[in-house]
Amino acid sequence: MQFSPEIEERLSRLQEKYEAMGQDMISYLDGLLYADFLTYWDYIHLDTLLSLQSPKTPFPDEEIFIIYHQITELYFKLALHECKQITSVQPLTVDFFTARLKRVNRYFEALTQSFEIMVDGMEKEQFLKFRMSLLPASGFQSGQYRMIEIYASDFINLVARDKREELSTASIEKQFEFLYWKFGATELSTGKKTLTLKQFEKKYAKTFIELGKENISLNFNALYHQFKNNNQTTPELEAELKQLDINVNVNWPLSHYKSAVRYLNRDPEDIKATGGTNWQKYLPPRFQKRIFYPALWNTEEVENWGKGWVESVLSSQ
Repeated sequence: MQFSPEIEERLSRLQEKYEAMGQDMISYLDGLLYADFLTYWDYIHLDTLLSLQSPKTPFPDEEIFIIYHQITELYFKLALHECKQITSVQPLTVDFFTARLKRVNRYFEALTQSFEIMVDGMEKEQFLKFRMSLLPASGFQSGQYRMIEIYASDFINLVARDKREELSTASIEKQFEFLYWKFGATELSTGKKTLTLKQFEKKYAKTFIELGKENISLNFNALYHQFKNNNQTTPELEAELKQLDINVNVNWPLSHYKSAVRYLNRDPEDIKATGGTNWQKYLPPRFQKRIFYPALWNTEEVENWGKGWVESVLSSQ
């Protein structure tokens, strides 16, 4: 049997590769000879993936709730994959930075647009019943989402609004004690930390602080200003940064706010979230005014941050 020139050329390159590694190519070819062909379901571990839904109640809509949150975390993993590339590639170029930001924005846009699937896909009566079996777990406890925030901006921009000026030169450890989301996970009646927050800090506090320190000069806001100071920024880069600000700090929390209004809003008193979080003050963007890239927004835009979106949602209820 005669090999084609293309096969001979590839065999020669394989031989060079394995010799360079001190390996026997024949043994690897034997392995290839006896190996089964790869299947789609084995490659993506489909059976395992489909076995990861374990409802705690008999209500059928709980499975929708679980699957959607699992999908959300997978999108967050994709976003973090891009974040890690941006902060690790050397040298970082404006084009690479812009292209990876565009990917992150697409992930968040897909999430926001698909949120209606969960909101409209669950019966309110079922949700209000099965949610009680989830205590004190809460979507608030998404560590990946907090990591995306830390990659996206200076740590101080994640501090509660009324503490930013005071803590502008403080250590990451000190700033961590006043991150905005901690004030959204306090008991409505006492102001004390909820069990949800205590669990979350126990698992992730060290990780968040270390990530904040590692990215002091590598977070997206810091990188943007480095390019700007060297006259290397572009309108495309700034547009993607602004879109990320809107996607993460307005559209995504507003999607949750809309859901909370639908499921938890009840006269004369709102229903508490599963983790006891203060969703009325925590979710609306206009209260937090959490902005990753302050230099890219004018005074009026900052003053009215998220206001139009919230009003449009309330008017549609």
